[in-house]
Amino acid sequence: MAPSPFILPLRPQMKHQSGFVNIIGKPNVGKSTLMNALLGENLSIVTNKAQTTRHRIKGILNNEQYQIIFSDTPGMLKPVYKLHEKMMEAVDETLTDADIVIFLIEVKETKIEEELLTKLQFLKVPVLLVMNKVDETDQETIEAQAAHWKELLNPTEIIPISALHKFYLDVLLKKIVQYLPEGEAYFDKDDNLSDRDMRFFASEIIREKILLFYQKEIPYSVEVKIQSYKENQDIDVIKAFIYTARESQKAIILGHGGAAIKKVGTEARKKLEEMLGKKVYLELTVKVIEDWRNDEQSLKRFGYDS
Repeated sequence: MAPSPFILPLRPQMKHQSGFVNIIGKPNVGKSTLMNALLGENLSIVTNKAQTTRHRIKGILNNEQYQIIFSDTPGMLKPVYKLHEKMMEAVDETLTDADIVIFLIEVKETKIEEELLTKLQFLKVPVLLVMNKVDETDQETIEAQAAHWKELLNPTEIIPISALHKFYLDVLLKKIVQYLPEGEAYFDKDDNLSDRDMRFFASEIIREKILLFYQKEIPYSVEVKIQSYKENQDIDVIKAFIYTARESQKAIILGHGGAAIKKVGTEARKKLEEMLGKKVYLELTVKVIEDWRNDEQSLKRFGYDS
């Protein structure tokens, strides 16, 4: 019997893909820049200083056919403080709960620690080796490096990019989707771009300005904690504590007559207002917790307990 002309044929149902794509690599290799570029939003701090990212930050990229949950992780380093140990625990987590691992390197990078090499080789999920900053070299070097890493690690894919200039990011995204598992979305697609709340991003913005405006050990001895965050229709009122490890560091952060901390507050407030689209009142107070980077209680208080 011929089909009735009044019954429309069923459209084939499109499969939906969803998964966790975790980005690992050395400090200052461009992990935060890459995640921000893929998302089209600045969720992670980006500076020219190493160890900028301390916490694991998830960014969510939604499409009608997929949901990708990216994780920007702290740069891999040899721990000096208990803080570093907690940061490296966050990196290890990304290797156990990933659906896809992006191992980000600089294009001229040739070495990998034996322990990490073994971990990557034994992973049961796709490993995409992404060579960043290819704009700083030539095609011959890129091809030679790809051959080197193919022999050394034998990753699922080798993809050259420039995260800063957004070169080849479309190719990288297609590869991610290619290996993304089928499944329903983990997060509501109408929600924000991250699983983190504004208290977290407010503290990160303040810490970003400290990284930019202070030198040497100061940025690495500082932690920011939001004491209170009150949302109002016309203005958000934020009070934050900046913790340092020594009294001498507190004096440097404050600056002569409070000029230095005022600059931090002004620039952080401007960025918060740009992000929120409304006025912000920001109050900063500097406190001292001696050697907080080695204190378990302080680390737990600052969110390094996972």
